[in-house]
Amino acid sequence: MHRFIIVGGGAGGLELATRLGDRYASPSKRRAAKAQVTLVDRNPTHIWKPLLHEVAAGSMDPFTQELEYAAQARWHGFEFQQGELAGIDRAAKRITLSAVADDDGAELLPPRDLEYDTLIIAIGSTTAFFGVKGAPEYSIALDTVSQAERFRKRLIAACMRAEHQVHERVESGPDTSGLTEPRIQVAIVGGGATGVELSAELRNTAQVLSAYGLHKLDPRHDVGIVLIEAGPRILPALQERVSTATAELLTRLGVKVMIGETVAEVAPGIVRTASGKTIRADLTVWAAGIKAPPILGELDGLPVNRLGQLGVRRTLQTETDDNIFALGDCAACAWPGNERNVPPRAQAAHQQASFLMKSFAARLENRPLPEFTYRDFGSLVSLGHFSAVGNLMGGVIGGNMLIEGLFARFMYMSLYRLHIAALHGYPRMVLDTFAHWLRRSTLPRVKLH
Repeated sequence: MHRFIIVGGGAGGLELATRLGDRYASPSKRRAAKAQVTLVDRNPTHIWKPLLHEVAAGSMDPFTQELEYAAQARWHGFEFQQGELAGIDRAAKRITLSAVADDDGAELLPPRDLEYDTLIIAIGSTTAFFGVKGAPEYSIALDTVSQAERFRKRLIAACMRAEHQVHERVESGPDTSGLTEPRIQVAIVGGGATGVELSAELRNTAQVLSAYGLHKLDPRHDVGIVLIEAGPRILPALQERVSTATAELLTRLGVKVMIGETVAEVAPGIVRTASGKTIRADLTVWAAGIKAPPILGELDGLPVNRLGQLGVRRTLQTETDDNIFALGDCAACAWPGNERNVPPRAQAAHQQASFLMKSFAARLENRPLPEFTYRDFGSLVSLGHFSAVGNLMGGVIGGNMLIEGLFARFMYMSLYRLHIAALHGYPRMVLDTFAHWLRRSTLPRVKLH
């Protein structure tokens, strides 16, 4: 049987493994299995990456949204192998996975080799720190659930410490220092979608934590949020009108927006900019850019661009090997009619996964492969329960329409539901939506521990 190996269980990789498993690897009464499909990921569970800012803010419990790869494999006929890609032998058509250790460092799985006929690399992206001094050590990225949970716990701890300090001042007498700065300040570096969404979500979190009595600080005055963007405006990927409206809304929410400020250094408790400004930061989140994982630059003869992405042709085959495909954030795919490549968005990975289903049908029948064409359906940015903004593009309405408010919020929420439908089908997606609503109605709005 033809052996498909998909490395990376993100939005595109998991959708592709699920559909390939259903079509080719699951035997039935009417047909035998035609292919062996294996999904590889370094983690045992999947979560939709655009949700990580909600995990960081505590407004989403990741353990209710995570999907076990092994369970998905059992339901849809593919095999799951946990491990991190360590190398490729293109001549032997073989990949090497590194060992897997438990939380105590003991080895769970040894290094392994897996053989393929078709290899699909979909390992996504990681945070780019651009060589900024102290950024990797003293700021928190939001690439994984563990990083998001780390930030959430540190935020709650900072609130509790600040409240204790307030009590100590009250007991020692009236405060005559004239202090006007927030008791806690969060600095978010990067005014793209992640930074903007996190800043709005954190404002909601501060209000909810106060309402539940976890801290008695003023959620608006005592919890400061600073959004730092190096460019001339936030949300540079969206139209200027959307960017301006979003900046105005964030300002009304009490978020301080600093544009045209390039971060030069991150140190404990502070962020310094190239213009000489020093910003106090009890917590610093780095959301200023992405790059492909470094392992891609170490693979056997596969060229990468300056962002570390694998160069692919319009068929999504790598430039030097017809048996290796790449999709999603880790692939540098041309976008005809545009100066830049296909953008690193979940909708692009979804489209590429759907495209590859058609390509592999042709590949198994020895027919020529089609060429991928990206369709931009627009961008949406969530501002928590306050609002959402974005633009819908030609594929939806035949033009370009700016949207905001309740309708934009509904469209944003529907993106995740479509991802669930791609993994489980529409009936289970409806049940999951109802179960999610029940949980939200019976649990606190923010995870409190």
